[in-house]
Amino acid sequence: MSGHSKWATIKHKKGAADAARGKLFAKLARQIEVAAKTGGDPDMNPTLRTAVQKAKAARMTNEAIDRAVKRGSGESGEGIIYESIMYEGYAPGGVALLIDVLTDNRNRISADVRQVFSKLGGSMAEPGAVGWQFSRRGVIVTGPGVEEDDVMLAALDAGADDIVAEGDGWRIMTEPSEVYRVREQLEAAGIPVVSADSPMVSENLVPVTDPKDAKAILRILEALEDNDDVQDVFSNFDISDELMEEASS
Repeated sequence: MSGHSKWATIKHKKGAADAARGKLFAKLARQIEVAAKTGGDPDMNPTLRTAVQKAKAARMTNEAIDRAVKRGSGESGEGIIYESIMYEGYAPGGVALLIDVLTDNRNRISADVRQVFSKLGGSMAEPGAVGWQFSRRGVIVTGPGVEEDDVMLAALDAGADDIVAEGDGWRIMTEPSEVYRVREQLEAAGIPVVSADSPMVSENLVPVTDPKDAKAILRILEALEDNDDVQDVFSNFDISDELMEEASS
């Protein structure tokens, strides 16, 4: 779990670039389109509501969100049929990976994922081989400089489940459906939030201490997430803050 949230923090820092933000918005729009196919009203469609909340948390404009909802619901007369697939695999060091995909071409994305593993030292796994280790949770990572008593009081008041130290900040756990509401309450209480999402997380963490393995794992994550069809990559690595910074530099 710590590995995924550390990676989310690094992605947040890198996401300041316009190109990275544009790619993120394209993926968020695709998630909204798929969710809106079963109904374009977020109040009546919990999956769409979560997708919209995620987009707003990433500072996606209301206009762009509305366009994606209309494409997905068929209101605009546009839209592409996407298929949801979860690939499973291993990175160096025995680290488990789940690759969440929305694609309009199963053959293309399957070949792309296999190529990443083949080139960078990972391997594909059979369906269910690693998925059993993961469950969906709400994860919020705060910025630095917040006292434990302050973040604990604000988080518990907001309905969080657990709070643990995460680098120079805090990792706050919630129910996946509550993560964006809790984020809003934390920010209203003056707690800086670096990232908030509802990833698949694992309690079975794999310690990674070899710098070569750490670099290889991050290269695989970057290569997979650079693919437009890949919505997210979940993993169970546990890398120290120092090694994470070294490997990501």
